[in-house]
Amino acid sequence: MLAVVYHGKGDVRAESIPAPVCEDGGLLVEVEACAVCGSDLKAFRSGNPRMRPPVVMGHEFCGVVVESRAGSDFAPGMRVVMATSVACGVCAYCQRGWRNLCPDVRPMGFAYDGGMAEYVAIPALAVRGGHVIKVPEGLEASRAALAEPLSCAVNACLNSGVSCGDTVLVMGAGPMGILNGLAACASGAAKVIISETNPARLARCAAFGFDRLVDPAHEDLTRLVKDESGGLGADVVIVTAPAAQPQEQALTLVRKRGTVCLFASLPVGKSALDVDSRLIHYGELRVVGTSDSTSAHVTEAVRMLARDNMPFGSLVTHTLPLEHFAQAFELMERGEALRVILKAAKK
Repeated sequence: MLAVVYHGKGDVRAESIPAPVCEDGGLLVEVEACAVCGSDLKAFRSGNPRMRPPVVMGHEFCGVVVESRAGSDFAPGMRVVMATSVACGVCAYCQRGWRNLCPDVRPMGFAYDGGMAEYVAIPALAVRGGHVIKVPEGLEASRAALAEPLSCAVNACLNSGVSCGDTVLVMGAGPMGILNGLAACASGAAKVIISETNPARLARCAAFGFDRLVDPAHEDLTRLVKDESGGLGADVVIVTAPAAQPQEQALTLVRKRGTVCLFASLPVGKSALDVDSRLIHYGELRVVGTSDSTSAHVTEAVRMLARDNMPFGSLVTHTLPLEHFAQAFELMERGEALRVILKAAKK
């Protein structure tokens, strides 16, 4: 089969490899669509110590079961997506339902061969652990492939306690910023504000119907947030921009007893923040982190995607053949794409 294989930093190839074998208790899935994540681009440019080359890339995929050795719950012909960070299922975190925090997590596309291929084998461990989520009929594959990234935004909104009537500020207008904004809307937020210093990215947000778009390089973000929240500050601030400055500033933009969610990870060695602890102390602020997602978050993401009242489809800006993965990386680096979908040619 054709697959996009990671061999190391700067070395990713579309090549012919043997098709995977369905193991006992596992599934063999024909991939219909696989989205390219920013982490895929980052691995290509900078490497990733969690990846074990050679490994097939891709963890945001949707496909159809072609062989099941996992019992009657997954019959051939069923369309599925995944909570793709496969957990051990036995550690203290897994036992509490926090599979995304499992210390022995093995993600698809990192430890297991992923979805940038014609076929992907889903391991028995993932099936047993509930990592495979069925997709309802009528939900198109390219849209369903957004379930994994959207599930991370669902996790962020749940961790942050976004609720009906809230004013939510999302800092960063990349694909994950947009998904966090949409997840906040779906969670009942009355007002969603997106801040972004890249004019092209901010302009793309116009298609998603957010309440306010602001470029803090040219507007007073603090004043705007206060004006939009009755002088209090945002109920929740979700920082998806991978930089220290917005993470530090977020504490000044949230109301007392509000929540700041650090969604984006900062680079190793550059992750220290200069934080005014008095803001946290006297404002009784909550500062939370969010990492990855669980099957429950993916299930909720699939429900959201199946509704027609949210513009999730606008996030898919390009669809390319699998062998054109390098073009996908180029589009992302130039800021011309939100999510690029890769599809294998139909035989």
